[in-house]
Amino acid sequence: MASRAIWKGQLRLSLVSIPVEIHSATKSSSRVSFRQIHEPSGKPVKYEKSVPGIGPINAKDIVKGYDTGDDQFMLIDPEELEAIKLETKKTFELVQFVDACEIPPLYFDKPYYVVPTDDLAQDAYRVVRDALRGAGKVGLGQFTMRGKEYLGAIKPCGDGLLLETLHYADELRDADPLFSDIADEKVDADLLDVATTLIDRKTGPFDASAFTDHYADALHDLIAAKRKNKKTRRVTTDSDDAPSGENVVDLMAALKESLKSTKSTGRGGRKKAS
Repeated sequence: MASRAIWKGQLRLSLVSIPVEIHSATKSSSRVSFRQIHEPSGKPVKYEKSVPGIGPINAKDIVKGYDTGDDQFMLIDPEELEAIKLETKKTFELVQFVDACEIPPLYFDKPYYVVPTDDLAQDAYRVVRDALRGAGKVGLGQFTMRGKEYLGAIKPCGDGLLLETLHYADELRDADPLFSDIADEKVDADLLDVATTLIDRKTGPFDASAFTDHYADALHDLIAAKRKNKKTRRVTTDSDDAPSGENVVDLMAALKESLKSTKSTGRGGRKKAS
């Protein structure tokens, strides 16, 4: 199945705008999923919204509640949430650049592929890709998708660009309370030497294909075997139970104009947007 873009817009570097699409870099189709079945009837189990002491309720009577403590919830109307929902901005502007190794892995959330939407966009796309690779930098910016604002990092990935969404600082837990009980003592030199030797012996280039999900493989084998076995119990369910972009005309002119509109950060510093 062909990949479908989940976001379309402009990747912008100062005055240079590149029409791009964002595609998910991960897939879940290889994972096995199950439905819960009521064995006596063979019917899929459905979930109803219900309230203790009342029973099933109408979905239109449901509102969101914020837990304020003391067994109290502050009610928020759907209209209030809709009013602050962000419009989908069609621009992902690179506003800052950092060294590729400067972002702690803890911040990375989900990867996406960024691809140019047409042939005219490829020239500018390649310039940004190669400039980031040559400088060893990662571009940072924010974009809006599905009504939420995301922080993202853009970096070279093979022939293209990879976007990784990042957690905001207030989304991460402080590790100090968890690590504070670890004694700050010097480790035994001999033990450290043995551990270092083991690490050196097992050091090699990263190859993700060398690792497999053994449980997933066993699950696929189990399903394949049961599919072939005519004695496998089966149930039949009813049918109602089944589940533009703008083109870069003159890239060099746009880049030169961008440089004119920037000022130096000081001796040894790179250009920074005014």
